[in-house]
Amino acid sequence: MPSSLPPSELSVNALSEQLATRLVENAARLRIAISHTPDGTVIADAGVEAMGGIEAGVLIARLCMGGLGRVAVRMSLEENPLWPSMIEVHTSTPVLACLGSQYAGWSLSATKEQTGGKKFFSLGSGPARALAAKETLFDELGYRDRHDRGALVLEVDRLPPPFIIDKILRDCALAPDKLTLVVTPTHSVAGTVQVVARVVEVALHKTHVLGVDLGEIIEGSGSAPLPPPAPDAIQAMGRTNDAILYGGRVHLTVKSDAVARRLAAELPSSNARDYGRPFADIFTSFNYDFYQIDPALFAPAEVWVSSLESGATYHGGKIDMALLDAQWSGALPVSSGGAAQP
Repeated sequence: MPSSLPPSELSVNALSEQLATRLVENAARLRIAISHTPDGTVIADAGVEAMGGIEAGVLIARLCMGGLGRVAVRMSLEENPLWPSMIEVHTSTPVLACLGSQYAGWSLSATKEQTGGKKFFSLGSGPARALAAKETLFDELGYRDRHDRGALVLEVDRLPPPFIIDKILRDCALAPDKLTLVVTPTHSVAGTVQVVARVVEVALHKTHVLGVDLGEIIEGSGSAPLPPPAPDAIQAMGRTNDAILYGGRVHLTVKSDAVARRLAAELPSSNARDYGRPFADIFTSFNYDFYQIDPALFAPAEVWVSSLESGATYHGGKIDMALLDAQWSGALPVSSGGAAQP
């Protein structure tokens, strides 16, 4: 059977270039603020000082997927909906779209001395990751992009300092006016959308953590509820994670029956030691240290996995809408605190 690993002839930066252009050209309508560095790098503020919004978040999520995914917001019209607004995602190139582009895997940090004031940290996601290829993941994928333009999304609550911009340009081998940086704080509306739109990516990453051959994955679809806005960074982080861990649903198509059976059993978040509590509470209990949380938790709540080999579909996990309702309606206290740094 043909390989489903990233085709080397596909450029996620070329495929998403039009999306970055649309973001800039429609900035006023999308409630995004566009600025430029003295050398011409574009900075799109989608939630720091600018308002942003759902439509901006959808476009940014598509940009994050390197132009290889569909992202939409659907209004639930059934009599007893899971949640009023749902984020829906699909890709026919799941490994490249989700791991080669969308995954927030590029660590970008600067000291107070390097910024001339306050230290900076963000994880970069989006197609420019594949230009720099600083993560070992790209060696495993056997993929590196070559293009003269790039876009990177930073999930942080302030604009990147010159030191970080210079590093990105240098590592991506881009001219300053060929780079677009998009900033989406998690507590912003656009930031919330683009994080929840990672529901399939979370499933792909967990598949990779489980040691499953990524060449098995053929198609990926998913949905998760779009949570209400949160007043601070910790609550926003909690709500976006909860949306996937307790409300996310994913349907994968794989090659072999054995892999389909295994993923249906092992992929859901309910396999994790820390499952069952709001993410903000878990994060706070570990003193804001991501690396103390059981990595098995970072997965969708419910999965269906279809096998091309047998034609069978296997199911695992379940939605916990009661937990989401309790958190999002304000019926339970929600942990809060200062800004988190992974």
